[in-house]
Amino acid sequence: MKREVLVTGATGFVGKQIVRALARHDVEITVVERTGKAFDPKALPKIKRVIPTTDLFHESPEWWCEQFQGIDTVVHSAWYVESGKYLLSPKNLDCLSGTLNLARGAAQAGVRRIVGIGTCLECDLTQGEVWEDTAMNPLTPYAAAKAATYMALSQWLPTQAIAFAWCRLFYLYGEGEDERRLVPYLHAKLSVGQQAELSSGNQVRDYLDVAVAGEMIADVALQPEQGVVNICSGVPVTVRQLAERIADQYGRRDLLAFGARSENPQEPAYVVGRRSSRTGMS
Repeated sequence: MKREVLVTGATGFVGKQIVRALARHDVEITVVERTGKAFDPKALPKIKRVIPTTDLFHESPEWWCEQFQGIDTVVHSAWYVESGKYLLSPKNLDCLSGTLNLARGAAQAGVRRIVGIGTCLECDLTQGEVWEDTAMNPLTPYAAAKAATYMALSQWLPTQAIAFAWCRLFYLYGEGEDERRLVPYLHAKLSVGQQAELSSGNQVRDYLDVAVAGEMIADVALQPEQGVVNICSGVPVTVRQLAERIADQYGRRDLLAFGARSENPQEPAYVVGRRSSRTGMS
């Protein structure tokens, strides 16, 4: 009998890649998606069932219990992440409370494993290198809601005999990325010969292609590992280096206007993920 995996947020930036990665394994996939949202079966292969909802973060534990019948593993990638708004939005509180309702429904239905999606922003980024056990220090409502979700579920789910893993994302880029983010912005400007205005570019980040992140999360979902897992490259790259690599695709480094934008004093100078030996990366 095939293992049944349910994914929330399956048409999102990260969720789509998780589904594609899971589809390469011998599992059955169910997805929960907002009513009326465009759903392309060709883009998301091997979907057994699509569960519609007007707003999954306002569904009751009883509703979730009904949807989880026969489900072995839940990968919860849905969250409010509208670019430019999500960090400070009160909708993070809806996501927090809705996720707890999801967990309660999972316990009632006998789900055996839940994988949640976190963020490096939960952590104390002044440390530079962020390990799975780096102390938490969320500085925005988004990061605080994610941290609160992790803290609540990591303590409660084991009491319900549910294995729990928390995949902490770093700086993702790739297919389906919001056009307002750095990499799409650079491509949009450079592809038409326009100048791209940037800060100094000296900030160091841990960049990872979202397709690779999806594969890593799918692997976590299908393995017995529990606790925090950093979804990262472990490779420090400056914003300047990233921008120059993209500019080289067009032969137009001359269009990179470093220093045209002021620095954000609240942004950390150096953030690189590290994975402990149990997850196979140092």
